Amino acid sequence: MVNKKLLTVSLAAAMLAVTASACGGNNNNDEPKSSNTGNSGNAANASTSPEAEDKTPVTFSYYSFTSQKDTMASDTVIGKELQNQTGVDWKMEFLVGDPQTKSGVMIASGDYPDVIVPEGEIDKLLDAGAFIPLDDLIEKYGPNIKRVYGQYFDKFRQADGKMYFLPFGANQGYVGDPGISQGAFWIQRSVLKEAGYPKIKTLDQYFDLIKQYQEKHPTVDGKGTIGFASLAGPADSFFSITNPAMHLAGYPNDGSVIVDMTTHEAKTYAATDNEKKWLQKLNQVNSEGLFDPETFTANKDQFLAKLTSGRVLGYFNYAWQVGDATNNLMKAGIDEKRYAPLPIVFDENTKDQYLDPPSFVNNRGIGISVNAKDPERIIKYWDNLLKEENQVLVQWGVKDQNYSVDANGRFIMNAQQISDRSDPEKKRSIGWQYFEYSWPRYGNNSVLADGNSYAVSNQPEVAYAGYTDGDKALLDAYGAKTFSEYFSKPDERAWYPAWSINKGQGTPEQIFEQKASDLQKKYIPKLVLAKTSDFDSVWNDYVGQMNKLDVKGYETFITKVVQDRINGKW
Repeated sequence: MVNKKLLTVSLAAAMLAVTASACGGNNNNDEPKSSNTGNSGNAANASTSPEAEDKTPVTFSYYSFTSQKDTMASDTVIGKELQNQTGVDWKMEFLVGDPQTKSGVMIASGDYPDVIVPEGEIDKLLDAGAFIPLDDLIEKYGPNIKRVYGQYFDKFRQADGKMYFLPFGANQGYVGDPGISQGAFWIQRSVLKEAGYPKIKTLDQYFDLIKQYQEKHPTVDGKGTIGFASLAGPADSFFSITNPAMHLAGYPNDGSVIVDMTTHEAKTYAATDNEKKWLQKLNQVNSEGLFDPETFTANKDQFLAKLTSGRVLGYFNYAWQVGDATNNLMKAGIDEKRYAPLPIVFDENTKDQYLDPPSFVNNRGIGISVNAKDPERIIKYWDNLLKEENQVLVQWGVKDQNYSVDANGRFIMNAQQISDRSDPEKKRSIGWQYFEYSWPRYGNNSVLADGNSYAVSNQPEVAYAGYTDGDKALLDAYGAKTFSEYFSKPDERAWYPAWSINKGQGTPEQIFEQKASDLQKKYIPKLVLAKTSDFDSVWNDYVGQMNKLDVKGYETFITKVVQDRINGKW
């Protein structure tokens, strides 16, 4: 059923902003949609081996193609506890600069860290033979890995039948998300408050509201108010300016395609009418002085600083991209400068699909490199990490310090604990920022053996306790009890997400994606920033260049894989 109420904002979204997957969820269509899991206490804590564990101190290297502050794992509360259990510490390093350049240097030199989180460079590193197969190690040392990932193994085996990495999430049961952890059109609460909390649904309504507010409030603390912005400058964030075209048309994040719900045919949306409507609107917004041209050049820190300053009235991004800004605004306690996510679409008759359906992302994960000093110790560490008490540790922290358990066995948090869970520096010092996502783990929507939610933000008691007076005022104004009510429930998509389909390096599909992306990066800034009178000529040039690519061949490939997945062939 389409829900036309259009406002949501919650602490749950803030807390989940940095835990969600980079481009998709960690759910699976095969999982039962219930609040219970089949795990028992014993099954969730399988023994790793009959012999005594080796706890000789050792430090391994960990490299992630994501942005974060470098650290030693043992300098965090969680990392230190895991070191006490295993003797293993990690020198954790993160991407600085361009990911393609970094992966190229790694491959050319053959200088790999012990463990790699490759993100979008995964196909390139797999093809280069950077990872060792995990099958035999898992069979010998991974009872917990088999318990958690066993039913998913066939979904991430490679063409040779082997497993080279573990994805970030395999659901153990299923519980819904009360907040918004993925994409949305976000709007500053002050804009909604001044307008009397109107119900808005379309792109035109969204920008009309922002324009009216900016005209009344041209500056914030002496600096110009920014009507609309996005984090689309970094090479790995340009999707923030391309993806809205499919969301506005009523589709979830399937990457570069939209999939017909009846025929299951995949079609690219680049250089189509949907993309034109979106970019033409941005062109109009830019001509009216509402668009931030630094959208295409600002780095992440610069963008987050703008959000935190209160100057930006609206933006499109995924919640996990802006977690630090979201948490800093929460910490500052100025509700009116926080943002509310809206499921904006092109027209009143379109059903929004911003919420991810149950899914399994099989082309992101963590792997052991061919240079790893001791793969056995590493796989044992991963297996230990997947014991349920350690999955609780990396999400919830230390009992009676970071959370408590009530008389009914429910995990709860007081105001200070909730504040700590959303404080960027606390998240780093405790270790959530480092351990809650990019490691072998349960899926975000998992249910623990005792019925509690795996993800903190999915625990109703925590979500409700974390609502500020501003949250409650918004809920009252829109007649809602939970924030995700404002977004339509997701339709089942057995293939989801299509962006996780492996193409391999040098294949026609990978080459098409690269060339299409290059064209978008070349033309979209021109289209948005052009004089309105020049838009059509630039658009026609863009379409002409895109049509020189093998669009049909790419769509045929994606369609086949989508239909294979529907038939259980991953």
